[in-house]
Parts: sequence; structure tokens; C-alpha cells
Amino acid sequence: MLNIPDFASFRNVATPFYYYDIDLFNKTVAEVAELSKKYNVHVHYSVKANSDSRLNDIISAAGLGTDCVSGDEIEFAVSCGFDPKDIFFAGVGKTDKEIVQALQVGIGAFVVESLEEIVIIGDLAKKLGRRVSMSLRINPNIDAHTHHHITTGLYEDKFGISDRSFDEAASLVKSYDNIDFFGLQFHIGSQILDVEEVVKLECERVNDIVARFERDGMIVKNIDLGGGLGIDYDDPDNNPVPDFETWFRTIRKYLVARPEQGVHVEPGRSLVGQAGSLISRVLYVKKGENRRFLMVDAGMNDLIRPALYGAYHKIENLSAHYDDNDSREMRVYDVVGPVCESADTFGKERTLAKSHRGDLIAIRSAGAYGQVMASHYNMRPFAPSVYSDRLAEAPRRKDYFAK
Repeated sequence: MLNIPDFASFRNVATPFYYYDIDLFNKTVAEVAELSKKYNVHVHYSVKANSDSRLNDIISAAGLGTDCVSGDEIEFAVSCGFDPKDIFFAGVGKTDKEIVQALQVGIGAFVVESLEEIVIIGDLAKKLGRRVSMSLRINPNIDAHTHHHITTGLYEDKFGISDRSFDEAASLVKSYDNIDFFGLQFHIGSQILDVEEVVKLECERVNDIVARFERDGMIVKNIDLGGGLGIDYDDPDNNPVPDFETWFRTIRKYLVARPEQGVHVEPGRSLVGQAGSLISRVLYVKKGENRRFLMVDAGMNDLIRPALYGAYHKIENLSAHYDDNDSREMRVYDVVGPVCESADTFGKERTLAKSHRGDLIAIRSAGAYGQVMASHYNMRPFAPSVYSDRLAEAPRRKDYFAK
């Protein structure tokens, strides 16, 4: 059950909102920073997973870098204290404006994903009189055994450069006297749970590709294995911190890297996912012909993953736990939101404590790709951030009949 030290104060916060367990988040970041030093693996947080300013301040203070996929993410990362030299700029569709932004900031490296991009970045940098560090994102054609919407390493995916273009990519990089070849980047997908099996396969493929580039005279100074470590959506309480140790250890076991080669990873979901929950309030309990609907005040505009991916999030009735000590009988509900779309459903046939209007409902493991993907659809406002150690600062629920 979600840990809420002060439920009396929590009960009066205006819903919906994103609740961040700062103790858990600090613990996760500290463990990653420690393992980064232990295994000498440089960590770059993937900003797209969650762009909450306070969380990013904590990550930057731990000495980690970032992986950005837009010009505004780069500007945001700098504002949160990240060292520009530890910023990687990836993405398949960088605009001229974003490229110039990144060059002016002085980021660590561009991660390019097509032959044309090498030319465009090289030319823009030359016009500005800048040198540019460049990594080539390689498509290793590895199936990460994850959802088809979040796999990125197969030949039919839009990301990266495939082996048929390796020679031409190398020639293009060599043809620019203002491009410094930084290394090779790989990313095969997200929410990887078969860590040892998949990462071993990735490392073995990476070893072959790195050797091929170096045989052609391209010295690979840095190897970036991307992100993808999954989290436990089914049981967040027993597995609140993902298994970073196994991930880093497997990389060091199977990746062939010289002592002077930098090894990098880019976690996103695994850093922030378990620390965040979407908190909502029951509006109505509706009995249909064959099922009960639990209608809450959060919608797919607040958390789109279930509608977009069919993603599973554990759902809990907090009021039944904290107010009634889990004494209520159980019921089966479809948990749905107020948005005018049939897809506005957080979970079907979920067994929850018998729920009543006004109960607080937690949708767990929502710290990644939750708040950051929210929209104003139906002209609904964004759900704000509320932090476990700053409940007194949270927006209060309005009493419309107070005198």
C-alpha cells in the first residue's frame, strides 16, 4: 500500500494530483549514483520520462547526466543544474532550431539517427564555427520482448542506422573536419524485465558492431547502451527499487570495453516510475447491467498509458486502508475516468475494497510517462505535483458550502 505518513492532511488535498514519494526517490537515485561509481558506468537520466523540476534537481545534484530529445529538454536540463557536457541529444527529428540550441549550450554529444542528419548537423556546426561531438545510434535488430509501441531496436523501427549504412555513415563522419566521433549508441526498447538475457544479447551484438567500426578506422571512445530497465507494475511495494545491480553487473560481464572507453546508460522509467502515483477521488459508483463502474475524477488526459498501450497499473483504495483498516469487503470494478472517450479506463475487472463516493484512489507506478504525457483534452487542467515531504504546500480541496 502507498506509504502516506500524514493521511489526514493527504485527505484534504484537491484531486487529481501526482504524489511523489521523495524518500523512495532519493533512495533510488542514491543507489544508482553509487552503482554508477562501483561499475564505472556513466548514467544519463532520460528527461522524457518525467520533467518535474524538483525531481530533476535531485538527479542533477547526484552528479548524473541527461539524455534529451528536444531543444526545450536541453534548456530545461541546464536550468535544473545538469552539466551541459553530460547532456546527450537524441531523437530522430531534430529541427534546425534545436540543433543550434544544442550547439550554443555546448552539449556533450549529438546522437544521430540517419545519414542525412550527419550532414545537416555537420553543416550547421560549420556555419556557426563550432566543433561537434557525434555518436551514431545503431539499430542492432534485437527484440527486447516488450510492447510493440515501446520497442526501438528492430529494423522495422524508425530509430537508428542499420548495418547496410554503417560504411556510408563512417565515411560521412570522416569527411567533416569539425566532427569529433564520440562513439556508438544503442537502445533496444523499454520495460525490459528479462534483464540478464536481453542485456547479454545486446552486449554481444554491440561487441561485434564496435569491432567492425574499429576495423574500419573509427575509434569508438564511448559505448552507450541506452536504457530500458523495467519496473514491477504488479507489485510496487515489494519491488520499489528496480534491479540496477543486475543491469550494471550484466553490462560489465558481457560488454567488451577497453579501460579508456566510456560506458553509458540512459535510464528513465526505472529512476522515477515507482516514486509517483496518480491520486484521484471517487465521483460515482455506477452499477451497470453486468458490471460496476468506479468513476474517478482523474482521466486519460492525466495518465494516458492504459488507453495508449493497454498498460497495467496497480489500483488501490487508500480510504479503505487508512480509514477502515482494510476491513471492507471486496468488489469488482471497472475503474474509469470522466473524459468523453470509451478508452478512458484505468483498469477493468479490478478487485478493490468496496468503494464509496469521496474515497481516495491511488493509481500506482505512475512516475514515468504519466504527468509528462498529460494533456488539456476536454479542457481539463493539468494534475499538479504533490511531494510527500511538502504536503502542507499542496492545493487544498475546496469546501463549497463552508460559511
